[in-house]
Amino acid sequence: MNIYFDNAATTPLYPEVLAQMTEVLQHTYGNPSSTHAFGRSAKVLIEGTRKRISKWLNAQPSELIFTSGGTEANNLILRGCIRDLGVQVVITTTIEHHAVLHTLEALAKEYPIKVVYLPLTDKGEIQLSDLEAALAQHATQKVLVSLMHLNNEIGNILPIERVAMLCKAYKAYFHSDTVQSVGHYPIDLQQIPVDFITASAHKFHGPKGVGFAFIRKGITLHPLIYGGAQEKGLRAGTESLHNIVGMAAALTQSCEKMEETTHKVRQLKQYLIEEIQQHFAEAVFNGCSAEGEEKASYLIVNVGFPSLKEKNDTLLFELDLKGVACSKGSACQSGSVQTSHVLSAFLPKEQLQYPSLRLSLSHFNTREEIDIFIKILREIGGR
Repeated sequence: MNIYFDNAATTPLYPEVLAQMTEVLQHTYGNPSSTHAFGRSAKVLIEGTRKRISKWLNAQPSELIFTSGGTEANNLILRGCIRDLGVQVVITTTIEHHAVLHTLEALAKEYPIKVVYLPLTDKGEIQLSDLEAALAQHATQKVLVSLMHLNNEIGNILPIERVAMLCKAYKAYFHSDTVQSVGHYPIDLQQIPVDFITASAHKFHGPKGVGFAFIRKGITLHPLIYGGAQEKGLRAGTESLHNIVGMAAALTQSCEKMEETTHKVRQLKQYLIEEIQQHFAEAVFNGCSAEGEEKASYLIVNVGFPSLKEKNDTLLFELDLKGVACSKGSACQSGSVQTSHVLSAFLPKEQLQYPSLRLSLSHFNTREEIDIFIKILREIGGR
């Protein structure tokens, strides 16, 4: 049996999504920018899809810009804030996704901006008092706060509404990378005064290569990609219609079944934690991944195994040989032998000397898979 515990990297496609995408590929192949009937049909489908997605976020359709995924959406927003809005200070953390961290590093070489990294607790959390202190310190400057909603490696949940209200009080822009939360948690953009969020369809059982940026009405950014007037002039290039339709279908199914899915996966996660604790008593859970639902995602467990220290370089490989897919961190670092930048940011050095696994679940997983995984892990550890 092959076991897939890497859903934070990407998720399997819903069969219904594939069916809708195939239908579009076969029958709605006009260019949405063309004025003839084929093009008009494609354009109607795109705009209808935009409305479907915006409904689930309680946003206006005009506030959504379709992109190739979360990375492009983050780049569009971050560059636009600095280049077009005149942001002088960016407040963030060292455990953001590299789509944010590396983009900020590049922008800091191009523009005279200051990047402020908030301190982290031993669980990888920020303190709102530290954020407020940073906002107060730079109150006379144009500030952007960029903090991810749900950490892709340790599952920590940011109190996004409280952060948004704090940013609003200090008149700072707020961008949140919500790639890991869209489709898994309810997000009401009328309730949460965030200025920008991003999403990627393949994180909620949609196709790869498509996502979106939410840019709140009244904020004007310029394109990242030039060459056409698509997406209100903000994203040039012929739209990937079948992928956009697939994203909407996946989001609709994810949101309609969210309560049922959350309940099932939360039970699976609790069972996984209990089994690890029973068979590996020395195991250490990283971040808030083993804590309550307000602190951590129901989808992710990040755990270190001191007793498998000698397997630090080979554990993932051995699990893979036995049919178990999981990771040590972000899939965007795949192939890298470096320690996770997220864990390195807040764990003591001794805890980085033994292997940690990120086990990310979906409703397609089962208790039987967890039992088999524990058995395999025990065999690898010689138990």
